[in-house]
Amino acid sequence: MASERVIVCGAGGISGAWFKPLKDEGVQVVAVVDIKRENAEKRIAEFGFSDAKAYDDLDKALAECAGKADFFIDITVPDAHCAVTCKALEAGLHVIGEKPMAASMAEARKMVATAEKTGKMYAVGQSRRYELPQATLAQAAKSGEIGDLTTLNCDFYIGAHFGGFRDEMASPLILDMSIHHFDMARMFSGQNAISVYAEEFNPKGSWYKGDVSANCLFEMTGGIHFAYRGSWCSEGCHTNWNGDWRVIGTKGTLLMAGDNMPSGEVVDGKEGFHRPKRPAVVPAASLPGTTHHGELLDFLRFLRTGEKPQTECHDNIQSLAMVFAAIASARAGRRVKISEL
Repeated sequence: MASERVIVCGAGGISGAWFKPLKDEGVQVVAVVDIKRENAEKRIAEFGFSDAKAYDDLDKALAECAGKADFFIDITVPDAHCAVTCKALEAGLHVIGEKPMAASMAEARKMVATAEKTGKMYAVGQSRRYELPQATLAQAAKSGEIGDLTTLNCDFYIGAHFGGFRDEMASPLILDMSIHHFDMARMFSGQNAISVYAEEFNPKGSWYKGDVSANCLFEMTGGIHFAYRGSWCSEGCHTNWNGDWRVIGTKGTLLMAGDNMPSGEVVDGKEGFHRPKRPAVVPAASLPGTTHHGELLDFLRFLRTGEKPQTECHDNIQSLAMVFAAIASARAGRRVKISEL
């Protein structure tokens, strides 16, 4: 059983995805904070964290409990991430928080600077890095099996009726969902974005106030190009939440669609209009845990060994930059360089 102790801030819908692995790993929850104290009390009772105390005041919770905890989980809404995470870091706690890192690049930079100033780890949860198809595709893409990467394409189409804050956001798809796909593009390629040309729009019949559909063309380092099409307002013929991917290299192509493991073809001959192909060799990756459980295990490994989580803030801010560059490009109607942010 784990010896680590944690303070959790946020007891809304997504918190169940964190409380279960905390329970499974035996992490001691010393406090749960929510603006509605009854939500915190409900989660404590639901998961049997009998020693945890419920709070509706973060400052009070940190004053009374920071010294009893080893780390902090920020599961608040995106607009609150900067203030909540910075307070936890300044209270002397390592932090892992839900994506997206922040509601602006200025806030994200402040969070990274606070982590540096306090000497504490801040990592951002990107649960889709810890799913077997994605981890396998990333491993295969980097193995040389399809040669040097040249192109990544992702299609994502779901009609999502959330209700709540997403319905009110100006850019719900790109800010709250596409961050996953943009981060996966970086994970698969091992490269960062240089620039983007994007458009956002809100289609006829939409139940969202903001622009919930987008097309984005990214130029990445390493000479790679990434094309993204997505919508949260697309009824029928859904992709899954990870999107449908095509990863193209100089020697072949890998595909990942639905919940299927990736597969592909590789050139196996030098003659003919269409060169002969063979199936790509795509061995399954090894994962100790999946989705939020995988994120937690990655962070616990850091606490125990000092090995950085793969989504530590200095890395993850590169994924967030893709989000805000895409939004800026759509609003300006022009190509935007990441360096402009």
